[in-house]
Amino acid sequence: MIKIKPFLIATLLLTGFTLPAAAQIGEARSNLSVGINGGVNLNSVSFTPTIKQNSLMGITGGLTARYISEKYFAMICGAQVELNVSQRGWDQLFETISLDANGYEVTSKDPTKTYTRKMTYIDIPFLAHLAFGRDRGLQFFVHAGPQISFLISESETIKGIDMNSLSDTQKALYGVKIQNKFDYGIAGGGGVELRTKKAGSFIVEGRYYFALSDFYSTTKKDYFARAAHGTITIKLTYLFDLKK
Repeated sequence: MIKIKPFLIATLLLTGFTLPAAAQIGEARSNLSVGINGGVNLNSVSFTPTIKQNSLMGITGGLTARYISEKYFAMICGAQVELNVSQRGWDQLFETISLDANGYEVTSKDPTKTYTRKMTYIDIPFLAHLAFGRDRGLQFFVHAGPQISFLISESETIKGIDMNSLSDTQKALYGVKIQNKFDYGIAGGGGVELRTKKAGSFIVEGRYYFALSDFYSTTKKDYFARAAHGTITIKLTYLFDLKK
């Protein structure tokens, strides 16, 4: 995972330098739009040592502001910032081993045990916005940029587990509060936007967030070497123009 970080950071920097360079020779614009967004998160956490997980669903929603600065040939360039409330976390997968009719071992999900950690964040993504299509009509776009987040609440659900006979991994998690409440990483994705003349813009987007920070301490003396979020988001956004 560590090798991925320089690549992501380099990509982000390249995107940041590309926009100002294009703005110098493109068709200048000054379009400011604001609106609301909402959707669902499919969450998991990258742990080292690994923990098997189910995908944990959460909700996300908030405010969006976007500024289109110019059009360079067919590419519409701008920047977008959001202020969202986002539910993240993980749902641990418990398995049981049984024998089938032929005497072979079969691994299946154990429905008698549950451990879920839910974490609510304030997310602030800063995204480059690159779109292709008609000024009024259908556009396809990509987003990429850094995101910072602040943990505002957390809760855990434990069922069917003997708390007197926990494994080392479980002892490092169960009942242990989140240690690092500030989170940061890279967000990126794309989608489709329908821009209308009077009714505003209607947007469908898929996005992935890759955390570069760990929410548990990961020094050599700690149990985990990595504890970081990975979130797939599917969201709808509505924007209306303040300045065309």
